[in-house]
Amino acid sequence: MSETALPNDDLQTTSEASTKPAPESSGRSGNGLAILALLLGAAGVAAGGWGLWQVRHLQQSSQLQVDQVRQLNEQTEALQAREQQLSAQLSSLPPASELEDRRRLVAQLQGDQQRLNQRLETVLGASRKDWRLAEAEHLLRLASLRLSALQDIASARALVEGADQILREQSDPASFAAREQLARSLAALNSVEQPDRTGLFLKLAALREQVVQLNVQAPEFKAGGESLSGLTADGDGVSRWSQWWEQISRYFRIDFNADQNIKPLLAGQALSQVRLALSLALEQAQWAALNGEAKVYTQALDEARGVLLANFNRDNDQGRLMLDQLNALVKAPVTVVTPDLAESLSAVQAYLERRHMPAEEAVLRQPVEDKTPEAKP
Repeated sequence: MSETALPNDDLQTTSEASTKPAPESSGRSGNGLAILALLLGAAGVAAGGWGLWQVRHLQQSSQLQVDQVRQLNEQTEALQAREQQLSAQLSSLPPASELEDRRRLVAQLQGDQQRLNQRLETVLGASRKDWRLAEAEHLLRLASLRLSALQDIASARALVEGADQILREQSDPASFAAREQLARSLAALNSVEQPDRTGLFLKLAALREQVVQLNVQAPEFKAGGESLSGLTADGDGVSRWSQWWEQISRYFRIDFNADQNIKPLLAGQALSQVRLALSLALEQAQWAALNGEAKVYTQALDEARGVLLANFNRDNDQGRLMLDQLNALVKAPVTVVTPDLAESLSAVQAYLERRHMPAEEAVLRQPVEDKTPEAKP
C-alpha cells in the first residue's frame, strides 16, 4: 500500500496537469490563423488582378485616345489643305468692285431679256391674228369657188360661218362692216334650198337597172260578152256554129272597138336597140344631174320618155310605171341660183387693209360721207 501511494508533490503536479487546457484548442487557433492568412492572400491576389485589369484598361483607353488624336491630326491637315485651296480660289476671284459691276450687268441683261420676251409675245400675238384673218379670207374664197363650180350650198354656208367666227374672235369694232356683209351672205345661203343631186343620180341608176327587164307584151283579146251563140235557137244547147267559132277564134280575132294607137311588136335586135337608147338617155340625165346642167337633164329625160311612148303600149305595166317615174324626176330641181359672195370677200379684204394701215392713213382713207361738209374739197 505504501508503495502505491503518491507523495504530495506528485499529487500537486497531477492536479495542475488536470487543470491545463487540452492540446486540441491550440490546434484550432492555428487553423483559424491559417484560414485568415489564406483569405488575406486571396484578397491580395484579387487586388493584384483588379490592378492589372485597370492597367490594361488604361492602356486600351490611352491607345484609343492616341488613335483619335491621329484622326484629328489628319482632319486638321485636310482642313488646312482645303483652306489653302479656298484661299487660292479667293485670291483668283476678281475684286468686290468688279463683282458689283458684273452683278449690275447681269441684272440689266435680265431686264433686257424680259422686254424682248414681251415684244416677242406681242409680235407673235399680232401674227397669229393676221394668220387667222388670212384664214378667214381664204375660207371666203373657197366658199365662192364651191358655189360657182359645184353649187354646193351646205359647204359654202359652213365656210362662211367659219369666216364669221374668226372675225368674232378678233373683238375688233372695225370688223363690224365685214361681219354685217357676212350676215347678209349667210341669210342668202339659208334661203336657198340645196338640190338632192346624189338622190337623183341614184334614182336614175335604179331606172337604168330596170331598163334591162323591159319587155314588149303581145296584145290579148278580151271578149265583150258577144258571140254567135245568139244565132242559135234557145234551148238547143251548144250548136255547131258556136263550136266552129270557138275553133276559129284561136287563130284570129276581129275587134271593131280596139284602140287605134297600137305599137308594132318588138323582138330581138329591135328590142335591144330600144333598151340601149333608153339606157343612154338615163345615163346622160345622170351626168347632167351631177353637174347641175338643167337643160341637158330635161332634154335627156324627154328623150327617155319619147322612147317609152314610141315603143311601148299604154297597157304595158313596166313601161307605164317607168314613164310615171320619169315624169316625177323631170320636176325635181337640178340647178340653183347661188348668191354672190364677192361683196363679202371685198368687205373682209378692206378690213384687212385698214388693219395694216397706220392710224393717220386710215383716217385719211375714211369714206367721204363720214367727213363734215366743211372738210370736203
